[in-house]
Amino acid sequence: MAKGKRLKKAYEEIDRNAFYDLPLAIKMVRERAVAKFDETVEVAMSLGVDPRHADQMVRGVVELPHGTGKTMRVAVFAKGDKAKEAEAAGADIVGAEDLAEKVQAGQMDFDRCIATPDMMGIVGRLGKVLGPRGLMPNPKLGTVTANVTEAIRAAKAGQVQFRVEKAGIIHAGVGKASFTEEALAANIRAFVDAIAKAKPSGSKGTYMKKIALSSSMGPGLKVAIPSITEG
Repeated sequence: MAKGKRLKKAYEEIDRNAFYDLPLAIKMVRERAVAKFDETVEVAMSLGVDPRHADQMVRGVVELPHGTGKTMRVAVFAKGDKAKEAEAAGADIVGAEDLAEKVQAGQMDFDRCIATPDMMGIVGRLGKVLGPRGLMPNPKLGTVTANVTEAIRAAKAGQVQFRVEKAGIIHAGVGKASFTEEALAANIRAFVDAIAKAKPSGSKGTYMKKIALSSSMGPGLKVAIPSITEG
């Protein structure tokens, strides 16, 4: 089936103005995830914040109870015993100055970057390369830490980093279409709960405006927020 016809069919029986309860929204998204690969289920949230103001920034991490379904490649900046610890914990890439040179050259075959505090002198110089890709280690996100074992475990277990974009939108993959409806619901609730707890002091009025659910290639459905937060 051609892509246009497939998407048109996927939109059938969807009321674009309706707000669906979470269980039904998940069911409908999974039914319409008909690509030849295991589509990612994504949550998009419109928040009542202006991230241009420091007191309205929304940023953090959440460990999803059922993981993301994605294999995370983790790079760790460390030396000596900490480098050995990182390797033992399952890091995919471990290094110091040598790793910095690879990153500077554009070799970034990893999804998460962790650094021990003593490495930040080296890593700090990579901000222009790692920053735009959301890979810059940050103490607030637990990716600048002496406890590399726990940071690697969390990344591999399905920890998701989130950061609000300029228009007040925040989004993330929260699982795969092959997940059970129950697993997806638990992951979505955990993600939305983390956003709720990250509400900044400068947010006025309605904080969570809209929440939508979709798969990689499928249509988006608006979700009734109470069915998530009170479900």
